[in-house]
Amino acid sequence: MSLLPFSSQLIADVGISLGDEGKGRLIPEVADELRGTHSPVSVVLKVNGGANSGHTAGGIKLNLLPAGVVVRDAAHLCIGSGVVADPRKIWWETKPLERKGHAILSRLLIDERTLVSDLTHRLLDLAWEDYRVNILAEEPRGSTGRGITPAYLDEVGQQQITYSDFLAGPNFFARKFAQRADRACRTIQHVCRVSPATWAGFFDKLTAAEQRANAEAIELGVFAQEEFDFTRFRGPAPFTLNLEALTATYWQAGQALAQNIGEVRELILREIAAGHTIIGEFGQAYWLDKRHGFSPNVTASHTYTPEFFESAGIPVQKIHTFGVAKAYDTKVGTHTFLTQMDDAHPLALKLKQIEFGTSTGRQRMVGWFDAVEKGDALRYGGFQDVMINKSDALTHSGSWQGELLLCTAYQDATGKIFHHVPRNEAVRRTLRPVYTRHPGWSEDISKIRHFAALPINARRYIAAMMRATLQVAYGASAWPAPEKLPNLRYLGVGPEPSQIIKDVPATTALIAIS
Repeated sequence: MSLLPFSSQLIADVGISLGDEGKGRLIPEVADELRGTHSPVSVVLKVNGGANSGHTAGGIKLNLLPAGVVVRDAAHLCIGSGVVADPRKIWWETKPLERKGHAILSRLLIDERTLVSDLTHRLLDLAWEDYRVNILAEEPRGSTGRGITPAYLDEVGQQQITYSDFLAGPNFFARKFAQRADRACRTIQHVCRVSPATWAGFFDKLTAAEQRANAEAIELGVFAQEEFDFTRFRGPAPFTLNLEALTATYWQAGQALAQNIGEVRELILREIAAGHTIIGEFGQAYWLDKRHGFSPNVTASHTYTPEFFESAGIPVQKIHTFGVAKAYDTKVGTHTFLTQMDDAHPLALKLKQIEFGTSTGRQRMVGWFDAVEKGDALRYGGFQDVMINKSDALTHSGSWQGELLLCTAYQDATGKIFHHVPRNEAVRRTLRPVYTRHPGWSEDISKIRHFAALPINARRYIAAMMRATLQVAYGASAWPAPEKLPNLRYLGVGPEPSQIIKDVPATTALIAIS
């Protein structure tokens, strides 16, 4: 089919699973589709999250910067007010990319109300994880250690430091920063009850992690290794900081970005008026939303379409939502994972070779496509288009020669069927998936660029994923008119930007194949 026009100049790039869906690769695809039209992409806006949300676009791994970095004709890269951003982390991403020829600073605009995160939040993140394990004797949550939740806690606790504070005098910033540091140290010592040895070890842990993550920048000579030495901020006594050095470091990082701080809301309103397209890049996925997900395995922000308007600071209006998923599911942390494959399953062994977190490098758990989660994201969140990535990873190879499973419902011990995700986690964790079974394929699909050229079993399984998702969303009630059904606009058949099929049949024709 020919691709239908997007229904709005505003496009939300959201995940409809538990994250790691490949949302970053969507942005250059949309930009390419709109290039040369009357509404090209001029703004890519980072909507939520922080340095915990890793995206890969055009082979570049990003955390804080929008994936629009790889869209060279996108005039503006924006960080919205719904983001928590460490200014040092911005520099750690920006300088190496600039060295490689990517224009960042000339396009970057950080909203004045974007929240400043810093080392104190990372220390709190580690301390709360230590408290969970050593005081409460619970399973580790699996935090990224990037300080995201503590940074958002400062927002809801009316103790914000925002990027606008870098535009005020240094004494004003220093006073607020000192208060933040004092709160953090007292909380870590007296509430989290961290030991002095563990406190000292936090600085070593962060140093090792960042020197590893930034090894390429160090090797290129962009930064000295000492840039990532956190031990210099450790105070002379346990639970103290070298506040003078820490304050000076963050003030300097913020001042270097001063020319990039401004009003994102005005920019976006101006670009809308000019007829341009704005893409909102979300850090996490629907089921990690702090309100609609399942604690403690949620992020600290809102992860779905409505947050676009809050973070951009503009009125609610028509928006086109793009739901991104993989052809199978992955999770990290301690999530309830109903469709998780046994680690010894031959497909699990294959998938786990390619499934590692972009931000943390952690091994992801893998499981079958859960259409109940995707369908509920459609029913309660809504999306107009879908992108499904990594369908090529399901191809038979080696010891993997079996059937493909697809979760279409859940079942409890009494046989009761659940067609939607229960909102009570205690109920959800008692359920088992209800699967349909589908034959696999052995043909290499990574070089195929037309849907009709796919093996028939691949076409049928992809169609079954869409049908099951729609059946969960709409049930037995009257379905929307065919032209209002979400379409599978892009189908990923490999990791490279070129490995995408863009002529998937319209939804009514597609699901008839299944």
